Amino acid sequence: MAKLHFNYSAMNAGKSTALLQANHNYQERGMETLLFTAGIDDRAGKGVIKSRIGIETQAVAFEKTDDLAEITRARLANQSIGCVLIDEAQFLTRKQVRQLAELVDRDNIPVLAYGLRTDFRGETFEGSQYLLAWADEIREIKAICSCGKKATMNARVNANGEIERDGEQIEIGGNERYISFCRKCFFSADFISTESII
Repeated sequence: MAKLHFNYSAMNAGKSTALLQANHNYQERGMETLLFTAGIDDRAGKGVIKSRIGIETQAVAFEKTDDLAEITRARLANQSIGCVLIDEAQFLTRKQVRQLAELVDRDNIPVLAYGLRTDFRGETFEGSQYLLAWADEIREIKAICSCGKKATMNARVNANGEIERDGEQIEIGGNERYISFCRKCFFSADFISTESII
């Protein structure tokens, strides 16, 4: 029975690596997959899923207006799909999470979504909010805070190492812009050493 899975974590926990490993596992067993990634995140190139350890693959770049169920069903006309995998799932809309649930429920296609739970203010993203509400299976991928505790929060940092508390929810960046913290460090930190920013 197909399920909608949401695998979430803070930044730099290996979400994309886990997605690429799951994709490899399906393909190794002769099953076709369909991969999506947010078009807004083009750091590795539009439609490229790339992990921090250097593994990458092509994917369909989705925009907020795309119907993911329609795109998947169009592919089904020419190929079987054993699984749909979504990278940067926090950027999904409520409507798109519903479309993914329909793929599971009506088409019996498993969907594995990977993304952040919260933004740099500790607020949920729209996609994450509805994945947390509607997914059949929810799994946390662990990240580590610099204090050694489990990291659950994402802080936005400027070039001087100052923690930013205000601004637009979405600003694409990697280790040079974001750092993961445990909740205690997230709420107490105002500054980090610029040597911590890669």
